[in-house]
Amino acid sequence: MNPQTRRVFLRDGGLLALGAALGMAIPHARHFPPGLIPAAFAADNAPAAIPGKEGLIILNDRPWNAETPAHLLDDPVTPNHRMFVRNNGLAPENIDPDSWRLEVGGESCLRPADFTIADLRARFETVSLQLQLECGGNGRGEFVPAASGNQWTTGAVGCPEFTGARLRDVLNYCGVGADAVYVGYHGADTHLSGDPDLEPISRGVPIDKALERESLIAWAMNGEDLPLQNGFPLRLVCGGWPGSVSGKWLRRIVVRNRVHDGEKMAPPSYTVPRHPVAPGSRVPATDMRIIESMPVKSLITHPQSGIRVDRRERLDVRGHAWAGDDLVSAVFLSVDFGATWLPTALQSPANRLAWQRFSSWVQFPEPGYYEVWARAMDAAGRSQPMVVPGWNPRGYLNNACHRVAVQVV
Repeated sequence: MNPQTRRVFLRDGGLLALGAALGMAIPHARHFPPGLIPAAFAADNAPAAIPGKEGLIILNDRPWNAETPAHLLDDPVTPNHRMFVRNNGLAPENIDPDSWRLEVGGESCLRPADFTIADLRARFETVSLQLQLECGGNGRGEFVPAASGNQWTTGAVGCPEFTGARLRDVLNYCGVGADAVYVGYHGADTHLSGDPDLEPISRGVPIDKALERESLIAWAMNGEDLPLQNGFPLRLVCGGWPGSVSGKWLRRIVVRNRVHDGEKMAPPSYTVPRHPVAPGSRVPATDMRIIESMPVKSLITHPQSGIRVDRRERLDVRGHAWAGDDLVSAVFLSVDFGATWLPTALQSPANRLAWQRFSSWVQFPEPGYYEVWARAMDAAGRSQPMVVPGWNPRGYLNNACHRVAVQVV
């Protein structure tokens, strides 16, 4: 929603204004949470084009950042052309995958080595896993006051199938010292300033995450070469954590004897307050913690928001849910702004760290404006909040219920 639309909504009485604009009643208006913006007022930006990414909505073109409209994420496995783009620098040019080399070193690496992609294929087991990646700032556009950064709505997420070598196999081949704490990456992307001595991003994960069976050094996505904007020819994939730890255009891996200190590892980047803070607060760096496993979340991929339906017909609803390192245990739907909830059928993930498909149907008792809400719960009993969770300076970790608008006639 643009600022002008938000002001009109708040000025003109919210749901009363919406009902007047639509020319219909809002049957469950009394349950609508105060201050929440109706899904019908969500921004409807016209998509622009990144080569091979038609249909995505561009948030920034230097560097490229683009999200996927929710209804275009309906596939169980995210197609390459539907995978969101989140870049911090400029992608390398004139890439020759045959001569590309990956170095492995660092203070806690016992036998530093370097590999071509052909070496990785030949020396290590090739595995294919469906892995969910989500930008830590997905949903940032809903925070009030606004947080700096790309104003993502819901589409900075995807779950394609990646193919590559297990990161742990490569690390074990090179030797991991007993004092290893973290694994960091360095990529070949260029800083926006053009200064070769500056890196756009260099993050990483604790050693335990790096050694998980699902952490990959990937060279393919859905059986094809990685798309350029998704890291061709080589990238890390550490599913379930913010996408920024899954470094693209991978050139170097370092095994550290301390928390990695690369670019965008220090607050406020990819960190949140250790304790709740008032919206708009300044939070000291010492009071921030690094984001690790992402929170439980869901996305309605059918129907598309804004659909018109006949009240005599039932409406099929489906989508995906995920919960960082954990499993999703249940997904519920509501058509009365969260007053009551209905269970859905929930599928098991294709493998650990893949999202889970949910499906159900709803019916509406009378004509009017409705919203279908989805709320997921993880195996530990943690549930999505109905509205935007606690504010933080960079607008990370918004896992509020996803909502789509429905006009019933």
